[in-house]
Amino acid sequence: MARSPYAWGIDIGKCGLKALRCQVSPSDPRKLIADTFEYIEYPMMLSQPEADPVELVKAAIEEFLSRHSLEGDRVAVAAPGQSGLSKFIKLPPIEAKKIPDIVRYEASQQIPFPLDQVEWAWQRLAGGIEESGFVMDAEVALFAMKKEQVNKALAPLTNAGIEVDVLQLQPIALANMVMFDQLPDPKSIDPDDPPPSIVLISIGVDSTDVVVTNGLKMAQRSVPIGGSTFTKALVKEMQYTFQKAEQEKRNAVRAADPRAVFKAMRQVFTDFTSDIQRSLTFFTSNDRSLKIGKVLLVGNAAKLRGLSDFMAKQLNLDVQRLEKYTALDGAAVAANGFRENRLAFATAYGLALQAAGASSLQTNLVPKEIVRDRMIAAKKPWAVAAMLGLLSAALVNFVGMFLAWQSYAPAKYSQAFAAADQAKTRSAAAVSALDAVKQKQDEAASWQQFLVQTQERRFQSLDLMRAIRAMLPRDPGDKVPEKIADRSDIHVDSLDMQFFPDLATWFNGVQGNWAETKAAAEKERPEGESAIPAEGAQAAPPADGAVPVAETPPTDPATADGTAAATTGGPTGPGWVVQITGHHFHNEEQGNEGEQFVRSTLVKNLLGEGDEVSVAAGEKSGSLVPIADLGIGYPVLVLSSPIRKVQIQTGAAGGAPAPGPRFDGGGVGAGDPASGTIDLKRYDFILQFTWQPTTPGSKLPPPPQPAAGETVVQ
Repeated sequence: MARSPYAWGIDIGKCGLKALRCQVSPSDPRKLIADTFEYIEYPMMLSQPEADPVELVKAAIEEFLSRHSLEGDRVAVAAPGQSGLSKFIKLPPIEAKKIPDIVRYEASQQIPFPLDQVEWAWQRLAGGIEESGFVMDAEVALFAMKKEQVNKALAPLTNAGIEVDVLQLQPIALANMVMFDQLPDPKSIDPDDPPPSIVLISIGVDSTDVVVTNGLKMAQRSVPIGGSTFTKALVKEMQYTFQKAEQEKRNAVRAADPRAVFKAMRQVFTDFTSDIQRSLTFFTSNDRSLKIGKVLLVGNAAKLRGLSDFMAKQLNLDVQRLEKYTALDGAAVAANGFRENRLAFATAYGLALQAAGASSLQTNLVPKEIVRDRMIAAKKPWAVAAMLGLLSAALVNFVGMFLAWQSYAPAKYSQAFAAADQAKTRSAAAVSALDAVKQKQDEAASWQQFLVQTQERRFQSLDLMRAIRAMLPRDPGDKVPEKIADRSDIHVDSLDMQFFPDLATWFNGVQGNWAETKAAAEKERPEGESAIPAEGAQAAPPADGAVPVAETPPTDPATADGTAAATTGGPTGPGWVVQITGHHFHNEEQGNEGEQFVRSTLVKNLLGEGDEVSVAAGEKSGSLVPIADLGIGYPVLVLSSPIRKVQIQTGAAGGAPAPGPRFDGGGVGAGDPASGTIDLKRYDFILQFTWQPTTPGSKLPPPPQPAAGETVVQ
């Protein structure tokens, strides 16, 4: 569809919707012809607490579309200045072709968000000198908006089915209007002698945009005071409702008490003028060459009686309302409705100017994805025509191939096809047979390698037994105490082993016992020593509960198969659980009897704090290694019986003496030596620990493991 020469500038403000339809004059490119306009005021301001902004804007757009057709026209819309970022960057002397690169670098530095989260655009301003490919005193304008703000600004129009061609920040639209309507053509301005800058003050509902430009440079700032600030002052001082205060503000001269109305708003007058003064001071301090000519007020709030005179007196500048748009002509400009609300159409004027292609600043914040999709949609008719041409060519080719196929006689090739199928079948059978033979060969080689490596593994069980024996406490041969209760002996009643495909299954049932064991060992350790487990052993987590190895571990509802997951840091992987059932009589010494004696001797040694043990195979054959190097760790007392009194047969009452240590009267404890018995205190226990067989120093893979649940009794 062909585009018309007309362009719409639509300003969706907080007080009403303003729209202006224009085209560039065919006879004068510095003139804009406006043929129609629209001013739709909302029933209430969007910033009022009881207002529904979405519904109010939707109703205004529907009313606008009911009276105007936008088909074929370009559409430009504005976003509030405070919703975007505007930066004016002075570039160092640089090659013209490198300006895009340095602008992108500056954008990454100046925009406080990742560039993929914003829509941004830039344009070089009219000033600057270019000689021999180098640009000096150049300045670029950089504008950016977050993508969610862009979508928010476009949503009212896209939801109404309006395609937006230009999205511009409101202060930039105002700058375009001033440069086109109130200043000479930038191309005709002498950079060494620019005209005085014009200050355009656009008073909105909640904020005011201040734009300063001389056609070559510009600056802008938003002030947080607007027309509603004057209304709120009346509400506060005179106890009016918001609607009545707004009416009194618009008709202050005809109010019941004009003096009281102006007195209530005087402080806002002062604050507003002070903010404008600070903004102008800021601009002039940043650019010493800035010369301010006149100040123009736009926005319906600029109609407030006495505001321009008050500001002129305070700022000591020529302050006046913008009474006429010098470069705007047409039937719309002569209409009464436009003349009454001309101050509200400055933004719409600047937007229509850019949509028509006559503005100085042409940056556009419409997402590039939307622009690309529209370009594709515009080219779809041509693409469809091309596809039809291709389909026609393909159809002609198909007809030719079909005619050639019709001449084909299948009977001539049936025997060849059958022979090819048979060859394919034989080939597949040969490949399958080859794969089976290769698999058997690989299995045989694996078993052969395993059998070759068993030389080092055959001593692992012997190393385990040697290690257990070395870990048992004993008295030196020349210092065995006379009393049995004083001897550092632990008697092993039985030694069992059970394989677990995953040691975490066992550990989940004894976490509490492990925590107690670990805590007791930490408590006994001298200050400054490293915490258990020792280097080479796996770290263990805190947990609770305990079960013997033969029992089923508790069910964890978090797992589907009823097996609780191991706590982080406990033993994992396949391995053995070794169970020692034993007892001792070392129960007379207060503070180191019963369970404590087992912990301070056997458990402590199994934790790696005892002597190193020797190994019988591997690269370290005959050497002493830490207990952890054999794969031993996580000792846990799963059963601890109370200390009980027992009588031991000594053999002193006649007949052969009982096997074991020699008992010489008086030193063995209480009892009846004459009858051959002695009274002792016995403590029984069951201790379990993990064993994941390793050969110290060997790089062999772990041996095949027995089936889950297999028990080995040593």
